[in-house]
Amino acid sequence: MVNFIWLFFILCGFIVGALNGRMEQVTEAAFEGAKTGVSVCIGLISVLVFWLGLMKIAEQAGLLQRLGALLRPVIQLLFPSIPKDHPALGYIISNMSANILGLGNAATPMGIKAMQELQKLNRDKHTASADMCTLLALNTSSVTIIPTTLIAIRMNFDSANPTEIVGTTLIATMIATAAAILADRWYRSRSGPTLLKE
Repeated sequence: MVNFIWLFFILCGFIVGALNGRMEQVTEAAFEGAKTGVSVCIGLISVLVFWLGLMKIAEQAGLLQRLGALLRPVIQLLFPSIPKDHPALGYIISNMSANILGLGNAATPMGIKAMQELQKLNRDKHTASADMCTLLALNTSSVTIIPTTLIAIRMNFDSANPTEIVGTTLIATMIATAAAILADRWYRSRSGPTLLKE
């Protein structure tokens, strides 16, 4: 669906450019956008490799396990229907730990694995369970202490102080996570006991 939306925007841009006789400017903008995209990607790769390396060091030093231990009571409170020894909990903890450290790309594989494990617990294989919806809400709005990707983008565009957004990002993501949890709890309470038991 998203591909069709982007295709619609691109076609509209070309049609409007052709009708206004500005195809040369449309072509220049397309090539300039492609050039900017490549330069941003190269800048992001270097920073993400650096932070992923730091995360690997943190994992081997046991920092992620400690963060996971701190998150476990919260996870069990948010996902009460998942058995305590189920692999989904480990993947959810890893996903949230990576998101908290601002490593969204590293969090994605763990989020996918968590969803796969939650699907095994799901009674209705054609509908997302309450736990799957909760994970999606948390993953989308996760508290972020170090917004790695945003810092990388700001560094790539020569920001004078690329890390100045850390405080505001932390506040914004805390509010977003609180809103996601409240919305999730409200939805669960309105959906009745069947959804709450899943």
